[in-house]
Amino acid sequence: MHEKYNQQIHRLNYLTSELDGLYHQASLRIGLSDSAMRILYAIYDNEDGCLLHTICQQSGISKQTVNSALRKLEKEGVLYLVPYQGKHKKVLLTEMGKTYLERTAAKIYAAESKAFATWTEAEFEAYLHLTTKFAESFRAQVQAMGSEAAE
Repeated sequence: MHEKYNQQIHRLNYLTSELDGLYHQASLRIGLSDSAMRILYAIYDNEDGCLLHTICQQSGISKQTVNSALRKLEKEGVLYLVPYQGKHKKVLLTEMGKTYLERTAAKIYAAESKAFATWTEAEFEAYLHLTTKFAESFRAQVQAMGSEAAE
């Protein structure tokens, strides 16, 4: 183990957990489950509809959980699914869903924008660069775990 990084890893894990908790609190304050918020956020971020595959990829939640939350949002009249290029499905908002999105995911997006507005452009670029670099490196390490277990 690389003890050299223990404190930094603990701090990173704490901050990641704290951010997850803040997103959970935000979801609760606007009356959404975490999975519904992540789905609506992905739709908001992709604007005019969103592929089901993209929602799974961007939300980080399983396809089964996404499908379950989508069915609930569909029953509530927020969105609907349409076939799209073969086996793919596209998620679209109803008129009510567009209003609902502005009262939910758009508020979280606005809060993030206000938080980032307190940063300089250089800080923001450094954050994006380092977060991307860590994600790419960690992804490679996680993928290597699967091959090591098979050996």
